[in-house]
Amino acid sequence: MNNNIKIVLNTLMVTALAFGFMHHLVPAVGQPINFERLHIFLFNLCSGGTILLYHTENQGRLTQRTTLFLALAFAYAILAFLHLYIPAMIVSLLLALLVEIIRVRRFSFLPLNIFSRATPVSIKFHHAALLCLSLGLIISSLVILNNEYLKLLTMKKLQLDTFFLGFSFPISLITMSVMFSLMEEEREKENGYCFWKNFGFWSVNLGVIVFFLLILFEKLLPQVGVTFILFFTVVLIFYLFEKQGKKNQQKYFLTSGMVFLLFTAITGIAYIILELLPSYDPQNMKFLLRVHSFASLYGWNLTGLAVICRQQDFPIQLHSRTIIVLHWLTVIILAPLGHFTPIFAMIATVFYGIILYFIFYSRSATGSLT
Repeated sequence: MNNNIKIVLNTLMVTALAFGFMHHLVPAVGQPINFERLHIFLFNLCSGGTILLYHTENQGRLTQRTTLFLALAFAYAILAFLHLYIPAMIVSLLLALLVEIIRVRRFSFLPLNIFSRATPVSIKFHHAALLCLSLGLIISSLVILNNEYLKLLTMKKLQLDTFFLGFSFPISLITMSVMFSLMEEEREKENGYCFWKNFGFWSVNLGVIVFFLLILFEKLLPQVGVTFILFFTVVLIFYLFEKQGKKNQQKYFLTSGMVFLLFTAITGIAYIILELLPSYDPQNMKFLLRVHSFASLYGWNLTGLAVICRQQDFPIQLHSRTIIVLHWLTVIILAPLGHFTPIFAMIATVFYGIILYFIFYSRSATGSLT
């Protein structure tokens, strides 16, 4: 990955986090300003979607198609932020078409390999990530069409921002793909690993789909059950990764990412259980919700994207444990506090920029520095 791409992605990611704190400077009082959209879009769709396509095309550079995706994704983020919904829908469908062109070139039009036992699970996760991205773009356009114009469905949770959060799922899937690609394949059938890897794939994908439907229909109690299933699935995948994952520098980062994912599962379960209590007050849950969202977006998701961006350079001259500790400090403590206090917002943004600088610009090494 050349320096120009690194500069663009680094800038997008830092700007994305900064927009999460923009309410300190521009309070949304009496105006429909929602900086959360830019906070999510610039990271998930612009940065994450671009890195997913960069990884898929595997050219070591941004092709014309991926560059076009980045430009259109940025335009989509601005249009959705400004509530310019008709051009936003058009751009969204163009993005979905572009993702599908790249998906079909890399895999096939019909995703039959996802259902084949012979297909490595890493490939299944990769293909599913592309499908999820294109479907997410199409569905978000349909939600805009329904909510702003047709108004055929009226559901409390059928909100645009709810569906925009779904753009983080393709990043989760491609991170899983990278993890499974690092697992040893030798004698996995004799040890039962093949079955459990495929079980993990289907449990993650179907579990998230069911969970999302339960959110739409506001079924809290079943949500608890599904989140427990997803939690134990993550534990299973973590075990498989620790058991079979190749011991290299990437594994340190991805292991930290898996702990982030477990942490988000625990905080998610805690939030839903507290929501069921008679004494539930949304105002008292704001900090927990922020910890959960930052851990998911800038903890787990960032880990996978970072490994993909530097996959050709590992091992890199980087003290992994120091960066991981700084990463946890920034995401779990400083960033959530920054949502409520400007000084912590500034510190979190600076620390986050430092983390990205070392991840993107540390030189390749001949030996692993951990």
